[in-house]
Amino acid sequence: MNQIKKLLIIGFVWPEPNSSAAGGRMMQLISIFAANGFEITFASAAQDSDFMVDLPEFGVTKKSIELNSSSFDDFVLELNPDVVLFDRFMIEEQFGWRVIEKCPNAIRVLDTEDLHCLRTARQRAFKENRAFEIEDLLSEEVAKREIASILRCDLSLIISDFEMNILKDVFRVNEDLLFYLPFLVDEMKEEELLKLPSFEERQHFVFIGNFLHEPNWNTVQYLKEAIWPSIKKDFPEAILEVYGAYPSQKVLQLHQPKNGFYIMGRAEDANEIVKRARIVLGPIRFGAGLKGKLLEAMQCGTPSVTTSIGSEAMHENLPWNGFIEDNPKEFAKKAIALYQDENLWKESQKNGIAIINKCYQKKNYSDKLISLVNSLLADSENHRLHNFMGNLLQHHSYKSTMYMSKWIEAKNKN
Repeated sequence: MNQIKKLLIIGFVWPEPNSSAAGGRMMQLISIFAANGFEITFASAAQDSDFMVDLPEFGVTKKSIELNSSSFDDFVLELNPDVVLFDRFMIEEQFGWRVIEKCPNAIRVLDTEDLHCLRTARQRAFKENRAFEIEDLLSEEVAKREIASILRCDLSLIISDFEMNILKDVFRVNEDLLFYLPFLVDEMKEEELLKLPSFEERQHFVFIGNFLHEPNWNTVQYLKEAIWPSIKKDFPEAILEVYGAYPSQKVLQLHQPKNGFYIMGRAEDANEIVKRARIVLGPIRFGAGLKGKLLEAMQCGTPSVTTSIGSEAMHENLPWNGFIEDNPKEFAKKAIALYQDENLWKESQKNGIAIINKCYQKKNYSDKLISLVNSLLADSENHRLHNFMGNLLQHHSYKSTMYMSKWIEAKNKN
């Protein structure tokens, strides 16, 4: 009889699938491992939130842990997981050396969510009012930490093929350490469009995004200042509803009903809101990874207008589910055309289904992931032997991280 394998996920935060794409991504990973018989424990040092998912409802054991505390050592030693999944590189930095010390045989997997160094380098270039260049990554402080974390792990899950290419071509990361894993959804048939609200039954433009994420706040500012005035000038009846979790006061101050610009706050059910909207607007100017809001729009049969950054790595060579436009005036024109032209709108809907079915099929990736994890479990020694840079980084950087953490722990006891 096969022994049940144990997966420990160490989360940066507790999953909130209704607040962010990252939360949805984590629940996808949980469902893949659960479907393959893993016993799952999710641990985090984050505070509980009102919107976190009820993990036990999904058969997942919930465990609160502390930063810089040897209590984690006792916990992980007793659990003795076969696989440990770190949610973002900062979590691997904090807990990775403890896992190695107490459970050296556990396979260590990093879910990058997106490449943080790409997002921060693009944001810096944007704030310096210049075009981002790939070389910017090489001077990015976050890159040094993030790539070191990827090299120390047995496997890293990469959400975007653009980021896969950066890791291989710019940072020269061995392909054996990487696995491309986009968002995963079920196949969608064209008949399913008939069950969704029709063109006539939908109204308004919509934007949706978690405001703790800087690119989303910047997108709403850009909409308000550069795009919405052009839309409103040529289409006076237009209304834009902006939804998002954790809106700050500066976000709420953009609420201007007289101008058709509504800040709606948290969406109780994002799916329902996107289904009844006619168009999703996503003029994203910097960021990384894949945009969950744009994939959700496709699933809801809602065409979108976005930028080249928004659509990056999302549709291979297929026509977009609407328009991709970086010029704000052209963006506004295309948003209006898509809103008013039913034939164009329906064609865009179908493009979205084609993208979903070619690029995001769960069945195309989940079995490969489990097969790869199982092969690492069977032959981790050989895999690690060939990851010399990872071994080198473990030897040096873990020592410094370990002593810093132990110093903080001792200081906290005084």
